[in-house]
Amino acid sequence: MKRIYYHKLIRDKIPDRIRAAGADAKYRRMDQRAFIRELVRKVEEEASGMQQAKNRSELIDEIADVVDVLDEVRRVKKISQKEIEIAQKRNFKRKGGFRKKLFLVWSSDDGYKTNEKRRDRRGKLKR
Repeated sequence: MKRIYYHKLIRDKIPDRIRAAGADAKYRRMDQRAFIRELVRKVEEEASGMQQAKNRSELIDEIADVVDVLDEVRRVKKISQKEIEIAQKRNFKRKGGFRKKLFLVWSSDDGYKTNEKRRDRRGKLKR
């Protein structure tokens, strides 16, 4: 049988589901440091799944996946819900929300560093 290489964090019951389907898999347990690194990567993976949602039900499932991963990051890093709420209020006060539906096309370079991936003039990700 052909192998597909994933190299990613999976949920606890996935090995059972793979075996139940009659397939083989190789997986390993990670140490805490690798686990945290992969959790953060998993947030991006799950969030990108929202773009592929074809209907409301699929979108709800994708949002639930994102929330599950974020909840695990919070648990592992011992971040309380209250701390998140305080940060949300601070961010809202500083940056605002999304009600105006603003889309930034470009800005002059003021030295601000973002954590977003760079895009070209057409909105395509730069490599």
